[in-house]
Amino acid sequence: MAILRGQSPLQRDSATGLQLPQWDLSPVPPRVAPQQDLGYAAPHNPNSLPSPDCLETTMYQPFNEQFAAATRQFADTAAQVNRLALDNAEAVFGLQLSAIEDRVNATFAFLGEAAEIRDFDGFKNLWPKGSQVARENFERGVATGQEVFGRTLKTQGAITDLAKSQFEAAARGVQGEVEKTVQAATAAASKPSAK
Repeated sequence: MAILRGQSPLQRDSATGLQLPQWDLSPVPPRVAPQQDLGYAAPHNPNSLPSPDCLETTMYQPFNEQFAAATRQFADTAAQVNRLALDNAEAVFGLQLSAIEDRVNATFAFLGEAAEIRDFDGFKNLWPKGSQVARENFERGVATGQEVFGRTLKTQGAITDLAKSQFEAAARGVQGEVEKTVQAATAAASKPSAK
């Protein structure tokens, strides 16, 4: 927090003759969360000052550890999913690029033949070749589309299996924690109460 120095907020600069504000820029530590300091005490309870040698774990520590583990697991899973998706995209792009290259080569070969024709009989022979090139291009396009679809389905299946395994692992972890809690509650309930 900046605090004005001197009697007047504006003081005259001797070099330029201008009136400039003078700010006290001495470092003041921020007091954002005083409860995190060792010297913090609740105003309603003066005896709440913690001892410096007592480093207890907070009641939220198990939750924080579980959250950190779940976040780490999520990040690992997301990285695996991204790797699978990028591998699939690379393969699909390669398939489509090679299919386009084959179609372009066939089309330009046909156009090269068409450019060399000089008579009517050549045009009559060109018509079946043109329909054959168009049919082959269409078949290549359909075959490439089917292969792309198959690869994408396979990748989606791998991603689904990965997600399913992560859910199952999380369910096993939660089930283990529930069983521990139930056993602890049963043990506590079966202890004879001292009255």
